Amino acid sequence: MRLIALSLFATLIAAPAASQCINSKGAFNQYKQSLTQTAASQGVAQRGLQALAQAGLSDITWRFESQPSSQTGTLQGDPAQFLAKRSGSSADNFIAQVRNRIARNPNTFSSIEQRFGVPASILATIWGLETSWGGYMGRTPIVSGAVTLSSYCRRYPRFVPHAIAALQLVDRGIINAGTQGGPSGELGHMQFLAGNWLQYGVDADGNGRADPYSAADALATAANMLRANGWRAGQPFGEGTGNFRALSAWNDSGNYQRAIAYSAERAGR
Repeated sequence: MRLIALSLFATLIAAPAASQCINSKGAFNQYKQSLTQTAASQGVAQRGLQALAQAGLSDITWRFESQPSSQTGTLQGDPAQFLAKRSGSSADNFIAQVRNRIARNPNTFSSIEQRFGVPASILATIWGLETSWGGYMGRTPIVSGAVTLSSYCRRYPRFVPHAIAALQLVDRGIINAGTQGGPSGELGHMQFLAGNWLQYGVDADGNGRADPYSAADALATAANMLRANGWRAGQPFGEGTGNFRALSAWNDSGNYQRAIAYSAERAGR
């Protein structure tokens, strides 16, 4: 979920101007010191501040942000090719696996669709694209990735709230300083940015805790996020529709959005 469009979360806890962005790795510790002041002023407690102190610069995050041409962008592309490249298989095989996941979890998907109005085929497609249905959730420490992303001038200050949110998740015991995820601080089955999880997190499995590492919670949270950003139950989701536009809340790559719609349309037949 690398290029997720920022939600209202960013405006709700917009970071003060104390921390300054950086363009060189050598300034990372200085950035962390200023971010510590920002985090403390926003109520991050001892565990979160300790996680920030332990955070290292994520080389993979820095490399990615230094090479924006490697990102998927918004140019028109073949969604079948996108699915094949993303999944390492054919588009047909990916779509078959989407159908299989829905068939294996009919009650979960049915309950989520009844509550939030988002079809199983949309959610199962996103789940497959993000983590291969939970098979790979990333190998980058979440806090390090989130803090590195927030420090980089091309991203600053839009991602500072997500770095703060990652520290708050440490305070709450949802993750710890070493929990691994995507290179931009994405976490769990659906690879949420931390701020989006804090804003939209849903306890779907009924254990009293919204957990991004619970598939049911993650799927329901994705549906909640889409609904909050304009998804309308029972409406089409092909390109040009309101529901297609709602997918930009998930990922602002046009290629990614078209791949979701392409797969979901075929998997839902």
